[in-house]
Amino acid sequence: MLRLPFELLVGLRYTRAKRRNGFISFISLSSMIGIALGVTALITVLSIMNGFQEELRDRILGMTAHMTISESDDRLSNWPTLYDTVKTQPDILGAAPNIMEQAMLTHNGRVQGVAVRGILPDYEDEVGDLNQKMVYGQLQDLKPDDYSIILGKELSVSLGVSIGDKVTVIAPQGSVSAVGIVPRIKRFTVVGFFEAGMHEYDSALALIHLQDAQTLFKYDDRISGLQLKIDNLFRVGEVRQNLANQLQQTLYVRDWRQQHLNFFKAIEMEKRMMFIVLALIIMVAAFNIVSTMVMVVTDKQGDIAVLRTLGATPNSIQTIFIIQGLVIGLSGAFLGLIGGVSLAMNIDVIVPFIETLLGFQFFPPDVYYISKVPSKIIWSDVYSVTLIAFFLTLAATLYPARKAAKIQPAEALRYE
Repeated sequence: MLRLPFELLVGLRYTRAKRRNGFISFISLSSMIGIALGVTALITVLSIMNGFQEELRDRILGMTAHMTISESDDRLSNWPTLYDTVKTQPDILGAAPNIMEQAMLTHNGRVQGVAVRGILPDYEDEVGDLNQKMVYGQLQDLKPDDYSIILGKELSVSLGVSIGDKVTVIAPQGSVSAVGIVPRIKRFTVVGFFEAGMHEYDSALALIHLQDAQTLFKYDDRISGLQLKIDNLFRVGEVRQNLANQLQQTLYVRDWRQQHLNFFKAIEMEKRMMFIVLALIIMVAAFNIVSTMVMVVTDKQGDIAVLRTLGATPNSIQTIFIIQGLVIGLSGAFLGLIGGVSLAMNIDVIVPFIETLLGFQFFPPDVYYISKVPSKIIWSDVYSVTLIAFFLTLAATLYPARKAAKIQPAEALRYE
């Protein structure tokens, strides 16, 4: 028969025993509930923030590639040869040439500064999902020398254009004439609209055919860069090194983290600060355990004296009360773990229910691009929260347990 250490047996018995002072039991229950609520809130909020981060990252990477290869002057020559080379790499899923320039769009007296992207429709599906974001028309409607254009949905509203309308594109690259340098101007026909779900793209991005972009922006047969899609977007550093070993020319590579560095840093900082703020809830509940255990030690002075008289060492007494405090804290952490994971996994059901109950939407689709609350459980976050609850609980039990270990049997039994 397995014999447990007597410190564990006594500690568990004290946890289950009915208190002579009901207030101690109430404080113990409050501490357990406080830790459970703190762990639940922390796991749920971190899962929601992970969901938002993944949703925004997917929307951004749906419009931009994982990596972009270019030369020092943002002009890339002989791109078909480079395309054939990178496509042979095992980590590269797709590649597509593009030209990215700034321009002005005008229509009926309305003017809007935009980013103009020249693309090859047949290549674009290799690196993004622009075709899935088309509201009207398709990328294949962009024909060479046809001077057709696809606008973001918000941009089309700002300019007041519809399908078939003409918009004037004014390029900053000037042409030399008898009266000096004049901007290059070309009229394009609107053939489609897209909606990416990101204000940055929907309000300030226009798509034209790569050949038209080369003519308008005086690129000749060059491009701005070659966009790449890799098999694992978090391995961009490793893929970059592999490309450096394979390519024979000096090229510059920018990945999605560099292009949107400030944006993703802001999200990470917000997540970190939320983690710290919500961890304070667990800390407050853990400090309640200190007061609980101090009262328990005072309540059990007679028992401690008897145990010391029977031969229990101060370390044994300390272990008994550490076990008792840990049971309270870990019970709360376990309940919080179950509650937090359950909430995070069912947030898509719970939020609509609350919206129906209260009669309003947290994220109206006409105001926010993300109309539902996303959630993604990252188990490393769950483990971190649980470990924090464990160590805070352990720290909270040390002072009362040391106080119990210092009780002298004669002093404790004097008035019994």
